[in-house]
This record gives sequence, C-alpha cells and structure tokens, in this order.
Amino acid sequence: MTSLPAAEPHLKSAPATGRPRRLRRTVAAVGAVSAGLLVLSACEKPTPVATVTVGDDSVTSEASCYQDGDAIKPADVEKCLKDMDDVKSITVNPDETVRFGVDVGIADKEWTILLNGQRLTDYSKNTYRTVPGSVFFNQQYGASGSSTTVTIAEGGENKVTGLWTFRLKKAS
Repeated sequence: MTSLPAAEPHLKSAPATGRPRRLRRTVAAVGAVSAGLLVLSACEKPTPVATVTVGDDSVTSEASCYQDGDAIKPADVEKCLKDMDDVKSITVNPDETVRFGVDVGIADKEWTILLNGQRLTDYSKNTYRTVPGSVFFNQQYGASGSSTTVTIAEGGENKVTGLWTFRLKKAS
C-alpha cells in the first residue's frame, strides 16, 4: 500500500483566516453593486432633448415639463410656459435662419413651435425645422422688445406631452 508523504510544515493549508477575508471582499463587492443600483434607480430617466441652432451656435435643453407620452394638464402647461428658470438662451441676428431640432421620440409624437405661448408653425413629425430669424422679433407674430420666448411643444392639437423652452435674444 502506498501512503502519501507527510506535508511539509511550510506547505500546510492556510489558516482559516483566508476564508473570512474572501467573504468580506465578496460582501463589500455585492454591497457596492447594490448601492450603485440604488443610486441609479433614484435617478430620473432623462427626457428627450431639443436644440436651437443659429449660425455656428446652438443650445440644447431637456424638457421643462414632460409627461413621457401622457398629457400635461392645461393649467400645468400654463405654469410651464411662464416658468423661466434655467431657460437656455441664444443670440439671433434677424437676417439669420433659426434651426430647430428634436429627438426622434419627440418627432414621433408630433411637435410645433410656440412663440410667446402662441402656435407659430403647423404640427410636424420631422426632426428638423427652420424659421427666419426676423419672425421672432416681428410684432405681427406677438414679439416685442429685444428678446422673445420660443417653446417646442410635443403632442398633437389637443394633447401636450412635453415642453422645451428657449429665449432668443436679438443681436444688436
């Protein structure tokens, strides 16, 4: 019968302290992953973006009010149109063309451009529109002074589901 040689003293198995250390690392890794997932779940899903471009300058914004396909109550639409906190602005020469671009998600639900709260364009399912800069400072379209508010409204004729607001400043 063959017997195994006795283990050398320096080759003996590691003391039981290796297993708790590995367990602590595993628990720490699981805890870090769980904390990361918790933080991500607390974040709101970003809204689609809209962009206004004049010449080489552009500004992009997430929605000021957004219901992800559900209609915004008319009273809330009015509040959103009056809320000018964090509104992005861009300078416009009236001789330039103003370009409006929206994410495909906005275009799929239709959208229009509002000038000072009044509809300026027909509803569209395109992702891009252009408007002459002079329109935004013309009294005929409800503009007054050297700046005006432009809002992109997502949704059809009877249902607003998102609003993106920009301030256009007239170039001197």
